[in-house]
Parts: sequence; structure tokens; C-alpha cells
Amino acid sequence: MTFLHDFLPKIELTDTIVDGKRYYDTPDGVFKSVTTIIGEKSDKSWLRDWRDRVGEEEADRILAQAGTRGTAVHSLAERYVMNDPDWAKGAMPVNLWTFNKIKPILDEHVELVYGIEYPLWSTTFQTAGRTDLPCVFDGVNTIGDHKTSRGRKTREDIPGYFVQATVYSLMMEERTGIKFPQVAIMIAEDEGNVAKLFVDRSRNWYPEVAKIFMNK
Repeated sequence: MTFLHDFLPKIELTDTIVDGKRYYDTPDGVFKSVTTIIGEKSDKSWLRDWRDRVGEEEADRILAQAGTRGTAVHSLAERYVMNDPDWAKGAMPVNLWTFNKIKPILDEHVELVYGIEYPLWSTTFQTAGRTDLPCVFDGVNTIGDHKTSRGRKTREDIPGYFVQATVYSLMMEERTGIKFPQVAIMIAEDEGNVAKLFVDRSRNWYPEVAKIFMNK
């Protein structure tokens, strides 16, 4: 598979983590990351219950492992859509196995790539971040986001993912003037051979975005 590219101009951002929260230094100020703000507004009682159930040490191990795998799979996805002929070179088998669940979705649906880990910020929402894959997906400008998960996910389990991608779609319009009316979430679960794909119109999530980002 060879992907077509039409990379948009971008301004790189630097980020730092303070007390577990990520901040971006943008031309318009220092803003919390999109995921930090969503996390602050989310109900985390399930996380506390899970930590109590498995134990702090085991929970830390699982989260660290998940973070490492997520980063590695993102790197594989970036190299793949950049048409790097050696995109799989040096990859750990488990990470390659996980990415290969996402790969068929990219092959089938992505027609044009606008950027990879594209840096964004918004004075409207007072936030910043990097979006995985702004692209043309089945003929529609789309914010693509790939995730990994140890367990099964349904659409009802991932409102935060839709909100995150929708904020990126609005920030893309603010920064570039280009509308991204669709979001596509690809989740590689440990079970199954192909990642799950959840697609929605970004406008369906505007009320949730306003609730979280306009009432800070």
C-alpha cells in the first residue's frame, strides 16, 4: 500500500508534564493537553476500584506496559502511512501483531494523509495536542485516531475518544480553515484479528465538547 500525501503547514509545539498533567507551549500561551482536560472532567471511580482490586504495583505495571505498547504501535502506524519501506524493521513481535490489526483499516479507508501527529492548539478551547491522523477517510475529511486496548470496547465505552477527536477536528478548522466533519476511532484489542472501527460525525459530539472545554 502506498499512501498519498498532502501535508499541511504546521508549527511544532513543545510539551512538558507537571504533576502528571501535560502542558503545551503554543504561540498563544501555555495550554493543558486535550487528554489532560478530558481526564480531569471524567469519572475516575472505576480506576480507583480497579487499582484496589489488582493492587497498586500490578496496576502501575499494567499501565506502564500499555503506555509502552501504545507508543510503539503509534510509531509503526506513522512509519507505515509515511510509506517507509522499512516500517516494520526492529519492531517487537507483540507490537507488530497489534499494529497489524489496525493496518487493514488504514489500507481500505485512508485515501489521503494531511499529517502525522499534527500539532494543534486553540484559543477558543484553551487547549492543545497532537492528532494522530488527519486524513481523507472514505472520501471525507476525517480525524483518525488509533488506540490499543487489553479488553473489549463498545461505542458506549469510548465517549472520551469521540470528544478528543472532535476537539481535534475543531482545532484543525481553527488553525487551517479546513473542516473535518468526521471522526474515526480504530481500536486494536487483544482479542480478534482486526481492530474495531467506530465512525461518527464530529457535530454529534459538539455538546459534550462544549460541556467539557467551555466550562473549565
